[in-house]
Amino acid sequence: MVTPNVSAHGDTLTDFDPRPKEVHTMANARRTPRYALSFTSGALLMREALIAAPLYLREHDWPKVRELIAEDNLLQSRTVATRQRRAREVAQRLAVLTDEELELLVDSTTSERGHLLWAAACRRYDLIAEFAEEVLRERFLLMTPALNHSHFDSFLRNKALWHDEVAALKESTVAKLRSNVFRMLIEAGLLSENGNIIPAVLSARVSEMLSARKPSDIRFFPAARSGR
Repeated sequence: MVTPNVSAHGDTLTDFDPRPKEVHTMANARRTPRYALSFTSGALLMREALIAAPLYLREHDWPKVRELIAEDNLLQSRTVATRQRRAREVAQRLAVLTDEELELLVDSTTSERGHLLWAAACRRYDLIAEFAEEVLRERFLLMTPALNHSHFDSFLRNKALWHDEVAALKESTVAKLRSNVFRMLIEAGLLSENGNIIPAVLSARVSEMLSARKPSDIRFFPAARSGR
């Protein structure tokens, strides 16, 4: 029997059990694309993004940007392995943004930067995108503003039914993924420290850029209109 514990958001949790409650076949697993799960490397990466984005706008070459960041230790990492991992992570996230979005990122307010980097995380990681659309935004639209770790764990258990890579996650990895997703939401200004969803107030220029995609990336935010 797992002993309940209390999260930083004050909700009572049990340890995540990723084992599917239904049997799914390997054929189903093969038809389902695997989730990328490397966002254990960091939360929203605001400071790192402000270092990497200008380099890309100058070089227009992400491998070159990664090399410059790692070689000069621009992210001030303690070890070579950490330096390379963080350089790779920030480059992969920013690579999903357009040049126009990167230019805005460099010349943005803190709020705009948080919103753009949350959108980047959702584009880079399907698991985060689906959590944003299926849980975060859905709870906002249903006017149930509380969002806690148990909602993430329930979401992950459902995904484990169809994704062997999720079902195989260790509890320590789940805890890190969960922690980083909630930290991203807080840093993006979409969740309070005590676990209440904060309605997204997108600036006109951020809203315009996110709405340019079809379907609109506003679907990843606690906002009334999806712009589909």
